[in-house]
Amino acid sequence: MPTATTEQKLSGSRMRIAMVGCNHRTAPLELRERVVFTPEQARQAADDLRANGILHEAVVVSTCNRSELYGVCGPALDSTATAMEVFFYNFHHLPATEVNGKIYRETGDAAVRHLFRVTSGLDSMLLGEAEILGQVRDAYTRALENGSTGPVLNRLFQSALEVGKRVRSETEVGARPMSVAFSGVKLAERVFGNLKDHRALIVGAGAVAEQVVDHLRNRGIRGLRVVNRSRDRAEDLARRFQGESAAWESLESALEYPDIVVSSVGEAGVVLTRAMLERALEARSGRAMFVMDLGVPRNVEADAAELYNLYLYNIDDLGEIVEQNRKAREAEIPRAEAIISEHIGKFGAWRAGVDSVEFVEQFRAQVESRRREFVEQRLEKLPPKEREAMIRLTQDLLETIFAEPTTRLKKIRNPGERLAAIDALRRLFAMDSPGTGDARDERDIRDARDKRGEGHS
Repeated sequence: MPTATTEQKLSGSRMRIAMVGCNHRTAPLELRERVVFTPEQARQAADDLRANGILHEAVVVSTCNRSELYGVCGPALDSTATAMEVFFYNFHHLPATEVNGKIYRETGDAAVRHLFRVTSGLDSMLLGEAEILGQVRDAYTRALENGSTGPVLNRLFQSALEVGKRVRSETEVGARPMSVAFSGVKLAERVFGNLKDHRALIVGAGAVAEQVVDHLRNRGIRGLRVVNRSRDRAEDLARRFQGESAAWESLESALEYPDIVVSSVGEAGVVLTRAMLERALEARSGRAMFVMDLGVPRNVEADAAELYNLYLYNIDDLGEIVEQNRKAREAEIPRAEAIISEHIGKFGAWRAGVDSVEFVEQFRAQVESRRREFVEQRLEKLPPKEREAMIRLTQDLLETIFAEPTTRLKKIRNPGERLAAIDALRRLFAMDSPGTGDARDERDIRDARDKRGEGHS
C-alpha cells in the first residue's frame, strides 16, 4: 500500500481522479446483480487496486442500481481507467465480452461531476432518490476506516456529501422524496387498490425493508409480518411498527400469510424459489399475490413471474413510476446542476491551491539541490569566508528569482488556468519525469523548508 508520504504528495495537477462503473442506465439487472460488491469485497477491491499499483487511493460505491470504483492515480489517466475497467470485470470473474459497452468511465472534472450528481440524486433511477446519499456516505466511511482513502478522495467525498445535502435542502429535487421502497408500495396499490384489508410479509430487515414497512403502515395495512435471518432484527422491526416476526426457517410456511411480499435481502441471491411461491399460491386457493423483489442480486427466481395470479416486479420494473417522478421534478434539475458546478469550482480551487504550494516547494527543492551541487563542485577550493559569502549570494539570488513567479502564480484566480500553468512548468523543468517525488526530492524539500525556518511535519 502507498505510504502516508506518497499520499501527501498526490495533489494538485499530479493528482488525477478516475472512475469506472455500471448502473441502471448502462446495464440490465441481470448484469448489475453480478457486479455487486459486498462491504468485504469493497474493502478487498480497494486494497487490491492499491497493492497492484493501479490507484493510490480508492473508494468502492455499490448499491442496488450501481457499482463504481473511484480512485486517484498518476498522470497516465487513460491507461489507469483501462486498468480499472479490466480490474472491475476480472474481480467479478466476468469475460470482457459480457461488459462491453456497459461500463462507463470518467476522469478529471467529469468524474467529480459524476459523483456530485450521484449524491444529489440526479443520476438515480428515481430522481431525487432518498437512500443514495446515505449509501455513498457508508461506502466512504468504510473506505476511510479501511485506510484506502487519502487527502484527495477525502476532500472529494466530503464535498460530494455536502453537495447532496445542499441539493436536497435548497431545491425541490429533495421534496417528497421518492424511494425504491415507496415505489414498490405504489405498485402494490395499483394491484390491490386500498391496502387496508391486506396483509404483508417483509423478507429482510435492513434499511430498505424498514422504509417499506413505514410506507405500508402509513397506508393502514391490516397485518404485517417480518422474516429475517437474524430473528432479533426481525423482532425489533416488527415491534416498532406493531407487527409480528417469524423465524427464518418458517419462511416457506409464512408465504401462505400475505397478499403482499416484499423481499430485500442484501447479498443473498435467491431466497424465494418458483416452487415455494407455487405451493404458497395453492395453499391460498389461488388468491392473488403481489411480490416485489428489491434485492440485488435478485431474491426471487425470475420464472416465478409465469405463475398464475402472481404479480412479480423487480427494481427494473419501476419505469412508469420513475418517469412520473422525473416529470414532477425535472424543472429543479438546473438549480441542482448550478449547485454542483459551484462545488466543482470549489474543489478545483482547492486542488490548484494545494498544487501551487507543492509545486513551489518541489521547484525550490530541485533548484536548491542543483545549487548545492554547484557549490560543492565549483567552490570547494575557496577560502571558508569567501565560500560562505558565495553560498549566501547564491541563496539570495535564488530567493530573488523565485519571488516574482511565485507571486504571479498565486494571482491566477482561475483554478484551471493555474493548474495548466503548473503543468507547463512541470514539463519545462522535467518535474513530471519518473523519479519525481522520490526519497531524494523529499529530503530536498525538507532541507529547503529548514533553510527558510519553516520546519516540516
